[in-house]
Amino acid sequence: MAKTILIIEDEEAIQGVVKAFLEDEGYNVVLASDGLEGMEKFREYHPDLILLDLMLPKMNGFSVCEAIRKESQVPIIMLTALDDDASQMKGFDALADDYITKPFSVKELCARVRAVIRRKEYLSPVQDEVLTCGPISVNTAARRCLKNGEPVELTMKEFDLLVMLMRNAGRVLTRDALLDKVWGLEYFGDARTVDVHIRYLRQKIEDEPDNPRLVVTLRGVGYRFASAEDLK
Repeated sequence: MAKTILIIEDEEAIQGVVKAFLEDEGYNVVLASDGLEGMEKFREYHPDLILLDLMLPKMNGFSVCEAIRKESQVPIIMLTALDDDASQMKGFDALADDYITKPFSVKELCARVRAVIRRKEYLSPVQDEVLTCGPISVNTAARRCLKNGEPVELTMKEFDLLVMLMRNAGRVLTRDALLDKVWGLEYFGDARTVDVHIRYLRQKIEDEPDNPRLVVTLRGVGYRFASAEDLK
């Protein structure tokens, strides 16, 4: 069954070009021209992925993203003309899965769409799966993380990264492997993205982020989540 993609974008030219390419790729495409219409179409069509412009009339992209996250974990790729780190990280903090900066190649955008959908399928929660190691407990279906029984607020990427590490506790995962599984095989960024998100994750789950016991670095190789034996 063809997957449905919702494009929330107020520029008709971009809407038309992206819609044509995605339909050629076999997707069903739904269009919305402002944030409020986007929320209506999201609730009506239950899309498999959303392309969300940042600068929208009536309700901006960050607000739309935050509102959707209160109802759904549908993958969201943000489209932004703001090419600065603060804006990009604010997008991630609002729980978007990825972003792409305008002007962009439509072929690259389609590759990002495929990568995010594939990653979502790979990281789909296992029913009743609860991962526990030391003070950290993760419920993959509820997308909930606890440390010593207290909730830990994680972004989408931080949560997916933690799940991947905990599912492979005791095993070394290279940066490239983490990029493939968490960001997608066709991710266009750089492996340092993994290091940045590991740093943020450590700040939230480690007692001493500068002297980590849970997420251990193997210099020049990658990262390993501590096994139960390591924490005894």
